[in-house]
Amino acid sequence: MPALISIIVPCFNHGEFLAEAVGSVTRLNRDDLELIVVDDGSTDARTRDEMDKLCLRGIKVIRQTNQGLAGARNAGVRNSTGKYLLPLDADNRLRAAYLEKGALILDAHPEIGVVYGDAEYIGTRSGRSVVGSFDPGKLLNWNFIDACALYRRPVWEQNQGYDGTMPVQGLEDWDFWLGALGQGWQFAYLPEVAFDYRMAGESMLTRVKGAEDKIAEFVARKHGPLYREAWLRLRRERSSVKATLRNLVRLCRERVPGPNPRRRP
Repeated sequence: MPALISIIVPCFNHGEFLAEAVGSVTRLNRDDLELIVVDDGSTDARTRDEMDKLCLRGIKVIRQTNQGLAGARNAGVRNSTGKYLLPLDADNRLRAAYLEKGALILDAHPEIGVVYGDAEYIGTRSGRSVVGSFDPGKLLNWNFIDACALYRRPVWEQNQGYDGTMPVQGLEDWDFWLGALGQGWQFAYLPEVAFDYRMAGESMLTRVKGAEDKIAEFVARKHGPLYREAWLRLRRERSSVKATLRNLVRLCRERVPGPNPRRRP
């Protein structure tokens, strides 16, 4: 029987945190969940041992040569059955209410394709990352939605999965969300902590530092129609503002009498 939600955990040499990530899912004790862990060619003994332990527990583990984060997530999704999908990085932890409330939103609103929430920092940093309501203009400028979001399977299908051809690995989720936006899906913000996000000295986002221009160019070329539509909308808005100002000036001139040339001071 297909699962309601498939949780995909890609892992490359994160064995020291993997048990926490998996435990945050198995502790939910829900029989409508499917957990798939993808070993993306890990090379350290600790991670391989943890994968063996998961297999002994009956947890589905996919082992493959290293294909990067996009390839690992795609492998997990291809082997899943869930109506809804949620990627969980191997060093993060899932919050219990996220799945329940997120699934209710998707069940009730067929036009919504993606549900996302806030993150609580763990590791080298503490505090809460408040994401806020969805803003397409903000997403076009840069990514602000973490990969750990609950979305419908057709979103992945229409995007043809995560794109591993980006010039630098680390922002495949930005490309993925833009693809969903381009397909007409709406996004819903859940204003509470959805997962724990581990901060470390070396992270996927630190690897994109210095390559922002290359990534932005790749995204702009791939999602050109989205950016063109945003530019045209901005142009129309500016034209509308200019027209409104012209009308306002004309109205003021009509209602406020000017100096009478026949009247002498």
